[in-house]
Amino acid sequence: MPLTSPRRSALADQVIEALRDQITSGEWPVGSRIPTEPELVEQLGVARNTVREAVRALAHNGLLDIRQGSGTYVVATSELAGVMHRRFADADPRHVAELRSMLEAEAARLAAHRRTEQDLRQLRALLRRREAAWGTGEVERFVEADVTLHLAIVRASHNEVITALYADLGTVLRAFLRHGVGEELRPEEYMDHGRLVEAIAVHDAETAAREAGSYARTCSGDSTAGGNRTGASG
Repeated sequence: MPLTSPRRSALADQVIEALRDQITSGEWPVGSRIPTEPELVEQLGVARNTVREAVRALAHNGLLDIRQGSGTYVVATSELAGVMHRRFADADPRHVAELRSMLEAEAARLAAHRRTEQDLRQLRALLRRREAAWGTGEVERFVEADVTLHLAIVRASHNEVITALYADLGTVLRAFLRHGVGEELRPEEYMDHGRLVEAIAVHDAETAAREAGSYARTCSGDSTAGGNRTGASG
């Protein structure tokens, strides 16, 4: 009988799933450092080698980044997101903006047709949160609020494939937006998203698509794009 590769132990698979659940649930958000190896050994009640194997497997799949002397950090929420993060991290910002424009324009169009009253309440609440975040002058707070609003619009499309793809691109898009905003929030670069949300509210699909697409293109520095104001924030 020919030799075959031994199957990874069921225990290691269980640990991998436990760690993955911490990531996908948001318990360990992107950018956070996960517990140390000794801490995981204690929490999970397994051998050090099992924890090490699980962490390395998730690092290989792109969810974790092992940084010698610093720790292990979450860099993506799924294997596909990890692949996209590695593949597009150094992409031309204009190309990222063009992809974002395509996804968000179509998602906004669908959201105008399919949004529920619950979706609309959430969008208006997130719009107010985004405006308040801008008022604080805190860059990171604004970027997070902006990304959250755009993701909610995509989810309101009720297209699971577009939503999953957009969510998996989240790390790349967040880094792109963070770079575009710069070190400070400048009043002349603010783009009000009120018209976008209201277009979705009144089922105006064409206006919603145009507004969403123009915001993303403007972020690329495309001076021919529309939008309420040009600027780095999307």
